[in-house]
Amino acid sequence: MALRAVSMNPDPAAKAPAEILPMPTPKRPSRLVVKFGEATRETLGLVLPPLVTISILLFFWQMMAVKMPAGLPSPTTIWTDSRELILHPFFDNGGVDKGLFWHALTSLKRVAIGFSFAAVVGIAFGVLVGSSRLAHRGLDPIFQVLRTVPPLAWLPISLAALHQANPSALFVIFITAIWPVIINTAVGVRNVPEDYRNVGRVLRLSPTGYFFKILLPAATPYIFTGLRIGIGMSWLAIVASEMLLGGVGVGFFIWDQYNASRISDIIVALVWVGLVGFALDRLVALLGRIVSRGASAG
Repeated sequence: MALRAVSMNPDPAAKAPAEILPMPTPKRPSRLVVKFGEATRETLGLVLPPLVTISILLFFWQMMAVKMPAGLPSPTTIWTDSRELILHPFFDNGGVDKGLFWHALTSLKRVAIGFSFAAVVGIAFGVLVGSSRLAHRGLDPIFQVLRTVPPLAWLPISLAALHQANPSALFVIFITAIWPVIINTAVGVRNVPEDYRNVGRVLRLSPTGYFFKILLPAATPYIFTGLRIGIGMSWLAIVASEMLLGGVGVGFFIWDQYNASRISDIIVALVWVGLVGFALDRLVALLGRIVSRGASAG
């Protein structure tokens, strides 16, 4: 039986197998681009919801003002009547004829002075009341009674004692802001963990060392909670006080515009009051986070 030889020569008509090319690796975005995208998404997440809410509120306000023209002016009317006040808050024609920036700055200066004294004295009394059971029994009932007195109720007392408008306003700020600082500081001192106290005893820390290394870092969150409440109450108190005391300031501006029946200017001033109060709260909160981090690191 004859065997046929199989030719090993490739068929010239047959196609060679296609060459497989490697797939290009997709280029990854740089770390800077990724961080920028994340920051953009986070910013939009924080900014868009309030903007949408404000837009909806302004729309309904405009609709209600159109249906009830005898009530508050509409947003468009406020813009028409108070455009110069909104766009030019830095003018200063002397006396009380100033832009809202200067009125707010004057009020902020008063708040800074009165609140600084309240913070120092309040923290000192809070540490005393929180550390000493005897001081707590003697002073805490008095503080609890005095803190319920409305801020403006102190104004006649301060005027009778100090005889001048500006010191009286500073005293009202001080006496309004000091109570939340005292109470929250005292709570923070009383809530220092016993383990921390034992560490201080083992290390034989001096009273000064114990205060700065153990007590103050542990009580810092409580202290700044009191400071945040106090700065908000200070801002409320100064605006109310300036309405009665007169002179330059946001409170005086609001009362002066009320006497002139300029409701649109009053609403613009109220927006300034709210924005400045919000900024003060955020500033104290930021300072609290910085100090808390430093205390934890120490």
